[in-house]
Amino acid sequence: MRVALFVTCVNDALHPSTGVATVRLLERLGVAVDFPAAQTCCGQPQFNTGYRREAAPLVRRTARAFAGYEYVVTPSGSCAAMVREHYPRFGESSLGPRTYELTEFLVDVLGTTDVGAYFPRTVTYHPSCHGVRALRLGDRPLRLLRAVRGLRLRELDGADECCGFGGTFAVKNPAVSTAMGRDKTRAAEATGAGVLCGADNSCLMHLGGLLRRADSPLVPLHLAEILAATEEHPHPLAPAPGTAPHPKEARP
Repeated sequence: MRVALFVTCVNDALHPSTGVATVRLLERLGVAVDFPAAQTCCGQPQFNTGYRREAAPLVRRTARAFAGYEYVVTPSGSCAAMVREHYPRFGESSLGPRTYELTEFLVDVLGTTDVGAYFPRTVTYHPSCHGVRALRLGDRPLRLLRAVRGLRLRELDGADECCGFGGTFAVKNPAVSTAMGRDKTRAAEATGAGVLCGADNSCLMHLGGLLRRADSPLVPLHLAEILAATEEHPHPLAPAPGTAPHPKEARP
């Protein structure tokens, strides 16, 4: 099977390790991954801010970049939702049905929840609004996390509540955005986890900034990076097999 990686501009510019992890994970599962170099921004920031005329050429460019691929995989629920929900408004309806958020692809297309990952840390999961409400990912991310060897998953209170990022909402309404984000980080810290996991780096960027300002030991990390880690190639945040667990994490 061959897929195209839709890495998204947030990951390309700010979190390249997530794109690398996605490729490593998919290749480990026997999937060949292409990276169409013509991809740029999908047009979501412009569209959500009301600049729909400016978004149109980006929509057309993205559709051309991924033409011919049966599966387009992205580690971003918000960008997947943009393509699936809003591209038809621009007359581009063929890309949406072929675009899969990473956990959708793993569970629904590859039919797996155990990807052979190893991540011996205590983790709590924040589901993004686009994943919950637009894509309806349900428990797919949690099923994948529960199958990771060594991982201890803690339930997050108010998990389905918005973290306050909302793209340009955070710029236009910084006080409200910050208050919402602080509610989310306090709930995450209360779990005793050492890692705050999510499937959208835009949310994790927002929450990570608040955590750093509060000097919190809680580390934001994209789900793909957890799933890409193995015993042979452990993630830098996770101890190698046979070593002691992270000392600052609460035990079950």
